Amino acid sequence: MHTAVPTSLFKLRLLVISLALHYLCGMEWLNSFLFTHSAVQAVVVMAIIIFTGIGLGRLRIAGISLGITFVFFTGILAGHLGLSIDSNMLNYAESFGLVLFVYALGLQVGPGFFASFRKGGIRMNMIGILLILLGTITTVILSWLSGYGIDGMTGVMCGATTNTPALAAAQQTLKQLGLSANDAALGCAITYPLGVVGVIFAMIAIRKLFTRPDDLTEREGDHSGDTHIATFVVKNPAIFGRTINDVQHTSAVQFVISRIWRGKELLMPTSERLLEEGDRLLVITTEKDVDNLTLLFGLKENRDWNHYVNWNKLDRQLVSRHIIVSRPDINGKKLGQLRLRNTFGVTVSRVMRSGVKLLATPDLMLQVGDRLTVVGTTADIEQAEKLIGNSAGSLKEPNLAVIFVGIFLGLALGSIPIYLPSSDIPVTLGLAGGPIVAGLLMGRFGPRMHMVTYTTRSANLMLRGIGLSMYLACLGLDAGSNFFETLVGPQGLVWISLGFIITFLPTLITGILAMRRFGYKYGEMCGILCGSMANPMALNYANDTVKGDSPAISYATVYPLGMFIRVLIAQLLILSFC
Repeated sequence: MHTAVPTSLFKLRLLVISLALHYLCGMEWLNSFLFTHSAVQAVVVMAIIIFTGIGLGRLRIAGISLGITFVFFTGILAGHLGLSIDSNMLNYAESFGLVLFVYALGLQVGPGFFASFRKGGIRMNMIGILLILLGTITTVILSWLSGYGIDGMTGVMCGATTNTPALAAAQQTLKQLGLSANDAALGCAITYPLGVVGVIFAMIAIRKLFTRPDDLTEREGDHSGDTHIATFVVKNPAIFGRTINDVQHTSAVQFVISRIWRGKELLMPTSERLLEEGDRLLVITTEKDVDNLTLLFGLKENRDWNHYVNWNKLDRQLVSRHIIVSRPDINGKKLGQLRLRNTFGVTVSRVMRSGVKLLATPDLMLQVGDRLTVVGTTADIEQAEKLIGNSAGSLKEPNLAVIFVGIFLGLALGSIPIYLPSSDIPVTLGLAGGPIVAGLLMGRFGPRMHMVTYTTRSANLMLRGIGLSMYLACLGLDAGSNFFETLVGPQGLVWISLGFIITFLPTLITGILAMRRFGYKYGEMCGILCGSMANPMALNYANDTVKGDSPAISYATVYPLGMFIRVLIAQLLILSFC
């Protein structure tokens, strides 16, 4: 007890001396750590900007948050306070972040991009293009009336439409022409906040002034193409004694026979099974083909199989399980090539892909990540699992080789010069356009070339988040040195006013036309506006105020094409008027 106090005091004095020495020497260390340009210093500065911006982006004001976009403004503040990184490092991090973001985005939306042109998707995309063209024309007119150069006004347009990939394309084109890209970045930074809320203001104005009561209701969905389960009784003499394979190949209607009841006996519907009079068939098809199948088989029972049914209890002899396609060598193969019925005695009744139910036809091309609903005995299904994989754990690791192959192809595509008749300087898809096109193509057609392009949603969001945060941090840091001087000056106030006009006026006009001229519901119209303006923050507002998922569906339909066109238009504006 008598030695504890002196020992404690000695340790305390030693700690104080150590802290004092660290303080005296620490200022030099801190200066080197934060301000002396090096690879480590660049990573440290970007990390500070990113985690601070993401934290502040979670704050909600009047129900609106900027999310990861706040990293942009945190970078501006850091640049204003004197933080900087090596210019080569800044250019590399900004370029790589942008490429990673747009490629991962294209990879995610690729499977649904081409399908979006079906079932009214073309008309939605045409309305989105109309909004983009109105905004572009408004930008050119305001540039002419105000006397501001098209370089700064293109940045204003990119900020007003909350589209940073388009800004990157514009900056790259300006650099190719030997011009400064600072005005474009400043214009985007100054007008971006009002670009977010301007779309929301337009949607509020349309709802208050131009909507009717029926515009706020949900449209009755068209389910004619969805998978549908029905029971038929074989009464048509033309198919008595014919095999299932023969009936399927001679019919113009696609269907899958999942189960056959012959009296009290449950039979496995293999392709060589002969159909007999009185057989009861459980068939998976589409709703629009039910009438044709009634004519084919002879009689349709009235029981509704499309609600919850305990299949395992119903079958007794057979079980129904979900098997996930996880083996890479299955990727890109047609379902019929696996010969699951004849080899293992099991039937694939449905296929689930990215939340969409697909009819399990023999010519359906499988992709890694597909979930197959398989019917058979427990032993037979276990044998089929060995062929298909059914290892969900292996899907959690993204195929990095394909990701970097896609990035390489995107950069190569983005560098191809496209010469326009009216310009001697070629247009390129650039760092923003090339990778997003490569991502779209890889996501859609990669499995056909037996390339495993599947990534989990969390992995894709991680890649996009890292890429976008790196790009925004560098973009803000580069623009921060002159931001506040421009903001409080006459030029900043004019840019804010012009940017709000570019946001609000075309959005208001297009929204009214979408509802009154083309007959879209209010929720669908909101999704079209948000997707065309590449504004997920406004989409969050629409989802909070509109019942159902119609805003999200129409947003996903128009977003990919709208993003691609905005990237091209940003370049064309620079080439045409600079």
